[in-house]
Amino acid sequence: MEEQKKVFIIAEAGDNHNGNFDLALRLVDKAVESGADCVKFQTFITENIISKYAEKAEYQKENTGEEGSQYEMVKKLELSFGQFREIQAYCKKKGILFLSTPFDLDSIDFLREIEIPFWKIPSGEITNLPYLEKIAATGKDIVLSTGMCTMEEIESTVAILRKNGAGGITLLHCNTEYPTPFEDVNLRAMKTMAETFGLPVGYSDHTTGIEVPIAAVAMGAVVIEKHFTLDKNMEGPDHKASLEPDELKQMVLAIRHIERALGSGSKSPSNSEKKNIDIARKSIVAGRDIAAGETFTEENLRIKRPGNGISPMRWYEIIGKKAIKDFKEDELITE
Repeated sequence: MEEQKKVFIIAEAGDNHNGNFDLALRLVDKAVESGADCVKFQTFITENIISKYAEKAEYQKENTGEEGSQYEMVKKLELSFGQFREIQAYCKKKGILFLSTPFDLDSIDFLREIEIPFWKIPSGEITNLPYLEKIAATGKDIVLSTGMCTMEEIESTVAILRKNGAGGITLLHCNTEYPTPFEDVNLRAMKTMAETFGLPVGYSDHTTGIEVPIAAVAMGAVVIEKHFTLDKNMEGPDHKASLEPDELKQMVLAIRHIERALGSGSKSPSNSEKKNIDIARKSIVAGRDIAAGETFTEENLRIKRPGNGISPMRWYEIIGKKAIKDFKEDELITE
């Protein structure tokens, strides 16, 4: 069995910059400090993606208030293409990968122009045929979130992406509720997708803590995506379901520990424990003073530490043999 490859951790800044360029740069800084592999934003032109009559989701109403439409809320979160160029340059300077999810066709063109490492398709676009075709036609690798999806929808989307020339595809199990109740996470679905589609799988998390993404890594996730914010109490739709910087750092560290702990799958003594074998195991010893020529019996033998003598697995082989020399109590028996 091969060793677990390094889990790719996406720190999802999303729109938690609240449309403020300086906050976006601060989010990059915090992603770098956390040790994440990548910081991801969301690129969109509001007029292209949301009708002025679209209502807010329930969680958006709870987090931003009842007033205003979804269009008005999202418009405030929009950054320009020029600002994204600057953010990408800042990421390069800071030594972290820049990524952004496009939400419309114009944004796909822009992100293709500035050359992001792969495409991250959000759950909401999985039924958007022109969008899927345009991304697939670039030939780049794709990470596909599957929130709100049936297996049939995933199968259809994967077929569309492959038909139109997509590179490698990684599926992210996801639940599109902010925050996601633990009883709705259903991590085992990640394994079901892996077995059904034969593709690498990961997990995009919207729960309030760090336990679930860590568990996902233990179950074989190769990509983890997690929203983070500078402050959960900031105004905006996604802050409350996001991690603060210290929590993000803890999550990344825990994932690194878990991926190291998963190991190769081969069962044998590790280098670190070999030195303890003789200390922890036992040997056959004299239960009292035994004279040379005396017969070994269950009455005059004992099993005690250390384990650098005759193994107790040979107990019945030793019983009945003659002592080759005098043994003092607790002395290791030799043949």
